[in-house]
Amino acid sequence: MSAVILVDPPRWPAHGTLFSHLVSDSDLTELHDLATAIGVSPRAFDHDHYDLPQRLYEEAVAAGAVPVAADELVRRLVSSGMRVRTPDRTPTRATARRLLPEHWSRLGLHHELYVELLSRWSELHRHYHDVRHLLTTLDALDQIGGEAAASRHVRLAAWFHDSVYAGVAGRDEHESAELARRMLSELPVRTVNEVVRLVLLTATHDPEPGDDAGAALCDADLAVLGSTPGRYDVYVRDVRLDYADVDDASWRLGRTAVLDSLLALDPLYRTSAGAALWSERARENLTRERRRWAS
Repeated sequence: MSAVILVDPPRWPAHGTLFSHLVSDSDLTELHDLATAIGVSPRAFDHDHYDLPQRLYEEAVAAGAVPVAADELVRRLVSSGMRVRTPDRTPTRATARRLLPEHWSRLGLHHELYVELLSRWSELHRHYHDVRHLLTTLDALDQIGGEAAASRHVRLAAWFHDSVYAGVAGRDEHESAELARRMLSELPVRTVNEVVRLVLLTATHDPEPGDDAGAALCDADLAVLGSTPGRYDVYVRDVRLDYADVDDASWRLGRTAVLDSLLALDPLYRTSAGAALWSERARENLTRERRRWAS
């Protein structure tokens, strides 16, 4: 059955206009398709709805959105199971900056290094690979648990794994690893070499059997794949914004190749905790997204 796209009246003031909410009762892909067709900015997507400016309200209705009262829209969104609760949403950048110092304090390293890394993760050109992704990766290590995920090597590698980000796969990981080698030069050589190895591993997410540290870091880096569909689609939206200079056809081709490589990983998550937490939903999300670009 085709999804029903719902829209409530434009009554929410912001940015000098009024906004409606555009939602689907069952299918986010159909919601994205309608929003794209009428020219809604991808930035307007917020986990389970689009914020629709008043100027596009009539176009949304003409494209098939069903007008409903605001309370009915919320009721039907909740009853559909597609409402994304606050704990399941992508953290804000402000929240990430507030919580990251506690993670850093576990490492026992000087504050100047923290400031340098945070400035890199806060670069304005980043949309997905920013402080929110860093916090999510560190929190995912806590969820995985165990000795490897708690180790200093793995946590340092998490801080450095996207510390250099220009959107060039392979080169970003290599330059991040070299940055770690330079900035951690006062630590024991064995520690630095292990951090460098782990950072490089995030280019393939394919650790060798028995590499517990590599498995923990790779699983944490890919934890977002197993999030709720709405949060997953925010991740996809933000990755697309990271490649805003790439045309749509090239994006679909490149993104499909990435999805195929992720779906080919067997298992996708190497830790038992990661597999239990994220594997089933991750494969559902990846498969759904691949169908979206294929269609």
